[in-house]
Amino acid sequence: MADKPHLNLVVIGHVDHGKSTMTGHLLFKAGAVDQRLIDKYAEESEKIGKPSWKYAWVLQKLQEERERGLTIDVSFFKFETKDTVFTIIDAPGHRDFVKNMITGASQANAAILVVSAEKNDLEAGLALERIEKTPKGDRRIPGGQTIEHLTLAVTLGITQIVVAVNKMDLVGFKEDAYKQVQERVNAVIEDLVKGGMISKDKIAGVRYVPTSGMTGDGLTGKSDKMDWYKGPALLESLNDFKAPEPPVDKPLRMPIQDVYAIKGVGTVPVGKIESGILKPGMDVIFPISKQKAKVQSIEMHHEKLEQARPGDNVGFNIKGIPRTDIIKGDVIGIAGKDEPKIVETFVARVIILKDLSKPGSNQPTGITKGYAPIVHLGQAAQACQVEDFKILKKSPKRKSLVKTGEYDPDIYLLGGDAADVTFRPFAPFICEKFADYPALGRFAARDMGQTVAVGIVTEVKNKKK
Repeated sequence: MADKPHLNLVVIGHVDHGKSTMTGHLLFKAGAVDQRLIDKYAEESEKIGKPSWKYAWVLQKLQEERERGLTIDVSFFKFETKDTVFTIIDAPGHRDFVKNMITGASQANAAILVVSAEKNDLEAGLALERIEKTPKGDRRIPGGQTIEHLTLAVTLGITQIVVAVNKMDLVGFKEDAYKQVQERVNAVIEDLVKGGMISKDKIAGVRYVPTSGMTGDGLTGKSDKMDWYKGPALLESLNDFKAPEPPVDKPLRMPIQDVYAIKGVGTVPVGKIESGILKPGMDVIFPISKQKAKVQSIEMHHEKLEQARPGDNVGFNIKGIPRTDIIKGDVIGIAGKDEPKIVETFVARVIILKDLSKPGSNQPTGITKGYAPIVHLGQAAQACQVEDFKILKKSPKRKSLVKTGEYDPDIYLLGGDAADVTFRPFAPFICEKFADYPALGRFAARDMGQTVAVGIVTEVKNKKK
């Protein structure tokens, strides 16, 4: 298992489109879940009158989730094919849990977008946000998560995507229903390309596979109920995804997660190697902490290492620098050789997740120039001020907003907008272009305990020494 390439796969899509059921059944068919567990869940789900939930329960481990039938947290499950080891992430589809979905997608290299072929499900997932007139005033009706999840995935740099056209059993396994989903999702992708969210060549390989999470058709082999479909089953499609190569040849980057002072040993910074190689005897630099040190020894799981590679969570021993002089969130590199740089400003492609006005406001406000959320990137959390922005894709809600003498929606970034945003950190901060170092170029912007935006870094301007 360790010799095969490893790929993180997120399962995304609108609530009730059958993500957890399909994923649970896929894991069972792939041999990652044994028959006894399925039999147990079948018996338990039958007792509460929900026999269709037996496969979903493979992933929905929390009792609260079981009783509500919703995925709340992000579940992780490993399985392998002949070519690849997958960590499969089942991300929530209910609107209340979008923030957890971002957590899942931010760790993924590829995605399965689950879209139900059932007409009402399909429309709900693709619905745009709208204003509904009521006797008590205007009410905002949120849009569906099919568009939102796909947009988020693309913004977070996921371009390897397979669309599972699910619940085919509910539409008589008919080709027309499959083609309708294909047509509608392709239209969403074309909008993302037109809006500059992704280039056409990067998203060109999206594949559509008809499936039924409930019956298992289309998951791991040819289905005799869909002889019109000539392509590969879902599991075969996953095998076409390419796992990222460990970036051993890139310059060393290791964000500092924590620092310990160990009696008789010295100062021990801890973190995950994101790129390059770390070896005893190397001279490393801590740019934010303004320190340099020689690596005395490296340990992982209490075992000494001759070298640490990308993906290794390690601690390394240094002498002569107190623990308190090393700052969490700093990023180490090799001294004098492609060192990490402190940035002056950076530009990021960002999706705005929410307005900053009170819920229900008919004149929503949002991010403006001068606004400074906390940017969480790698192990760092730093206030960064918005200096400028260019809207790439406007939220549908803007169609109902009217500019007046007192209110101008164009000065704000609103929930649902996508934009290129220039940030200026308030204190020393290290980030890299997402294309060069994904883990140091992907972030969430938070304010008052809520995620207001997510993005990937596209340009950096380093501080002059």
